[in-house]
Amino acid sequence: MPKIIADKETAEQFMYATVNGRLIPRSNEDYMKLCLLAYRFKQAVKHGVNLALRRVPQKEAYKELAKILPSSIYGETAYKYANLLVESAKEQIDNEIYINKITIKKKWIASRGGVTWRGNLNIKLTSTNKVLVRYYNSEWLEFKVAFGERYLSLIKELVKLAKQKKISYGVTISFRNGKLYIHIEIPIWLYLKYFSQPKSKGYGLIAGFDLNSDRLNVIVINGNGDIVASKTCWYSEVVSHGFPRNKARWRRLNVLSNILKWCKRIGVDYVVFEDLTKIKTRKFTHNPNINRKITKFPKKQLLRHGVIKALKLGFTVILVNPKGTSGSVTHRQIMREKGLDRHMASAYMIAYRGLKKLKEQDPSITPSTTPTIN
Repeated sequence: MPKIIADKETAEQFMYATVNGRLIPRSNEDYMKLCLLAYRFKQAVKHGVNLALRRVPQKEAYKELAKILPSSIYGETAYKYANLLVESAKEQIDNEIYINKITIKKKWIASRGGVTWRGNLNIKLTSTNKVLVRYYNSEWLEFKVAFGERYLSLIKELVKLAKQKKISYGVTISFRNGKLYIHIEIPIWLYLKYFSQPKSKGYGLIAGFDLNSDRLNVIVINGNGDIVASKTCWYSEVVSHGFPRNKARWRRLNVLSNILKWCKRIGVDYVVFEDLTKIKTRKFTHNPNINRKITKFPKKQLLRHGVIKALKLGFTVILVNPKGTSGSVTHRQIMREKGLDRHMASAYMIAYRGLKKLKEQDPSITPSTTPTIN
């Protein structure tokens, strides 16, 4: 079974995979009620941002937001979104931390899951094609839901386990071009039960990934730390002015998926990424071109896709501390000794840290010492 090697706090952030579907209202009245609820949720998040910036204690913030919404759990979820927005708005320039203006344009609804609530307190899947949404005055709005056919068996088991109080799931409802969409957070072990691919044992090789705004660098090492393969894939067009954001996202994710498949073909068993959840602020420079690349690069989104995709392909995923993987004394030393450019040197450091973490995790594991792949 594929697994993640990381500290507990980080591993918890990758314990769910998202399945998307269409939400279909029974009447125009139900649609308008859901729009009102989404508007109130958006207002609650905005208010939550102000509370977070004022450093209001968490319990007080929950009570304040619960006054706006039909359920305290809606309010709790809104406050967690607000905190995420505040964290993502932080920038670092010359060792000074700044918080950018936070603008919330889209409307949405979200509710975290809970095992004792039979999956979710506010947005309940009652079958593979029916959803109930908690509204004001103890009213429930009923919607039809449509998932892709390949997800139906998974959703059916999710509903069954939730009713037995064995599992929970978070739910988000979004609005796009007048249509409703539902996004279910499914426990990763259940998701992989249906969507992971069987993987034959490789050569114990370890692949380190350096994710960049305009390229992806990968170095594969063996148990002695020797480089056995490397690869660079460019997508520099995605950081140019006017390049569509969604197209850039698809391009990066597609390249990452293809590189992971290449790793599987050459016998890699362990995939190593930087633990980007440890980076709380984006570091900007005085170079506007570099700053544009930083702004346009959703690094954590790419990491999440990489982790989930790697697990689906049967890899063991290792997340390592990103500190010092670029610009450090060790980084420059590796560039000189190995004859690597700065991005490949970063990929090597990431792979090597993964090797060390693997040996610390289980000293009995001895990764491969396979000779270099030409």
